[in-house]
Amino acid sequence: MKEKLVTQQRMRTQTGRAEDGLGPNTDIGARLRALYGAVQEEGVPDQLLDLLERLDSAEQAHKAKNAARDGE
Repeated sequence: MKEKLVTQQRMRTQTGRAEDGLGPNTDIGARLRALYGAVQEEGVPDQLLDLLERLDSAEQAHKAKNAARDGE
């Protein structure tokens, strides 16, 4: 019985390692959260917004053209 408990404890220790450097509370995790937060706070560039508007307009014009063609 004692050997079984020792084996279970060893397995828990081996599988539950928190010191692998990849956990959410490590220095790497903190840096990744900070980087992600900084990216989230950045605005969308005006050039990208203009491009998206042009694409949306082109898509709507294409749909209107297809609808008019299908209605003939």
